[in-house]
Amino acid sequence: MNTQATPSPQFYLTAPAACPYLPGELERKVFTHLVGARAAEMNDLLTQGGFRRSQNIAYRPACETCRACVSVRILVNEFEIGRNMRRVLSGNSDLVGTMMPPQPSTEQFSLFRRYLDDRHQRGGMSDMSALDYAIMVEDTHVNTRLIEYRKRVPGAGLGDQPQGELVGVALSDMMSDGLSMVYSFFNPEEEHRSLGTYMILDHIKRTRQLGLPHVYLGYWVKGSAKMHYKTRFQPQEHLMPAGWERFRLDDSAQD
Repeated sequence: MNTQATPSPQFYLTAPAACPYLPGELERKVFTHLVGARAAEMNDLLTQGGFRRSQNIAYRPACETCRACVSVRILVNEFEIGRNMRRVLSGNSDLVGTMMPPQPSTEQFSLFRRYLDDRHQRGGMSDMSALDYAIMVEDTHVNTRLIEYRKRVPGAGLGDQPQGELVGVALSDMMSDGLSMVYSFFNPEEEHRSLGTYMILDHIKRTRQLGLPHVYLGYWVKGSAKMHYKTRFQPQEHLMPAGWERFRLDDSAQD
């Protein structure tokens, strides 16, 4: 019987770089590799401790002068849907979401490029190639899934495999306590659908059906306009120095 303990993960620090969220700030990250037989277990523990996954790397901000990045998770069993979100669900009732293994396709990459070119022309992912996209999807040692959102083909039954236009994709990790949304993108020409909101609502539904308590949304940065949407999904918890604490907006800001 082999009683040798499994080695603990090794952590590393990145060099300082310009913060993508707050002007004038520098960011550093601490990271480790998610590989081997314990990768899924480590991904669970690290995500619950404020890390995010990118391919086979788990990382967390380790900035010297700033603590603005806060991990967010939705409390699925207590989730409260407002009027605006009900309208989003109604406006996307013609979509079908299909969960599948993390296998990239040319159709996905085409949509991914349209999304980046419209929303993130100057971001760190702006020059990603088809190979880069494939690596982002496939390079995982944990329980990762893709969800494709397509327009329903007229006349198709509710249980049929959808073959309509692809309008959104979510890359998500299945964890012991819920789903962690790693990355999502959608057709920017379908702005009226609020597809970003819709995909989060769909993850809440799926997590509830699995009987699990949390949807992890990554980091929220107070003062960053591009992160504000995350606080609309109430109630939720934020990871603070003492642990996960409930965070709630004023009622007037929720809907």
